[in-house]
Amino acid sequence: MTILWGISIIFCMSFPVNFGHNARVELRIIPLLFGSLYSGFWSGIFLSALIILYRLYFGISIGFYNTVLVLLFSLPVILFFQKSFASSKKEKRVKIAVGLSFYYCLIGLTFSGILRGFSIEYLKVQVIHLFFVAVVTWFFTTLNETIREIHQLRFEMQNSEKLRVISELTSVFAHEIRNPMQVTRGFLQLLNEPDLPNKKKEYIQMSIDELDRANEIINDFLSFGKPSINNHERIDVGYQLQRVVNIIQSYSLNHNVEIKTDFLNNCWIYANPQKLHQSLINILKNAVESMPNGGIVWFSCTSTDDGYIKITIKDQGIGMTKKQLDQLGSPFYSLKESGTGLGMMVSFQIVRSFKGKVEVNSEKDRGTEFIILLPQVV
Repeated sequence: MTILWGISIIFCMSFPVNFGHNARVELRIIPLLFGSLYSGFWSGIFLSALIILYRLYFGISIGFYNTVLVLLFSLPVILFFQKSFASSKKEKRVKIAVGLSFYYCLIGLTFSGILRGFSIEYLKVQVIHLFFVAVVTWFFTTLNETIREIHQLRFEMQNSEKLRVISELTSVFAHEIRNPMQVTRGFLQLLNEPDLPNKKKEYIQMSIDELDRANEIINDFLSFGKPSINNHERIDVGYQLQRVVNIIQSYSLNHNVEIKTDFLNNCWIYANPQKLHQSLINILKNAVESMPNGGIVWFSCTSTDDGYIKITIKDQGIGMTKKQLDQLGSPFYSLKESGTGLGMMVSFQIVRSFKGKVEVNSEKDRGTEFIILLPQVV
């Protein structure tokens, strides 16, 4: 994408609108802005360097100095807003992009006026350019965000179809499989008499453990097969999170993992507390298990300016690659040898049922951060 933005910049700079004495107007700001906001810090640096080098190709003049000064004053501001842009919703992204395009053009107008002098004709052209850039930025940002929403919707529909198939299979087979398993488990317990050799006792216990693990997998399947009952209530998030920590505390200590908490009081949401516990325990358990040599899990709760409760779970574990991160929450995808991926799917599904969303940031061998955003209520 950075290369494509760079090609676009070269075309914009190669075919400008010329007016007056050595004065040029073109739309290089739009690919520069999109490349910096959507592709990140290094993309912005590369595109800015490309602009300077290509402008140098046309010769050193007032226009070249103007280009360098505008980039020096505008690029840090664009990169400063990049993280905010990346974590914002569609409406705020559009506002940030249009605001930054306005800022860039105003800086360009100011420095160009200082270097060349102001005139009525010059101001007319620059004001027209400013509004044109803002409108084009608004249009393409809105278009791009809409396309991204369509792709996300298509992805969710594909997942919904997979979940529907799982649900149908679950309703047909789950209970029929459970019955012989329970019978088998019962007879194994009866066979486990005190006078049996230790080796046979070990085999019996291993068989019971494997049956229990199979039963846990069936329970995860049943979580999809059951119809969702909307029995949400107004709950204090901080209080519920502390209960979750109390539940998983002994498990984390057994793995030499410390859980550090920072919960904001009086944060309220509409949710099912049992389902919330299930979702958070799944994620916390994965965080603990991702640190085989122990470490720290940070578990916090804050409120955001756009009306969400932000729950953060951050570990120091093995982390994930970009490819693994993209598949997280998909059916039957798990990083654990004996995992099915259903636990994480259940967690994501529960958060979505509360009209919330999950964001995951991870880096290989550097840890993982889960951010759960839930609508806040007064």
